[in-house]
Amino acid sequence: MAKEPRIALQQLIAALERHLEAMASKRRDDDPAVEQAYEVLKDAFLDYEESVDEKFEEWLPFELADNEEEIN
Repeated sequence: MAKEPRIALQQLIAALERHLEAMASKRRDDDPAVEQAYEVLKDAFLDYEESVDEKFEEWLPFELADNEEEIN
């Protein structure tokens, strides 16, 4: 069962903020903190997408990329 959309949205916003902070403070191109923040952001996005679909039967106007690219 999906989370309530409002909770999922708050978690998505927090994940976006953590991702930005990780990118701004990275020490090298392959900083594991950026990769971890990316994974948390991806999961938060998917949780929000699922909660919106289950609660409202609506879709978001964007989706995750099909291919996995190396994080810079």
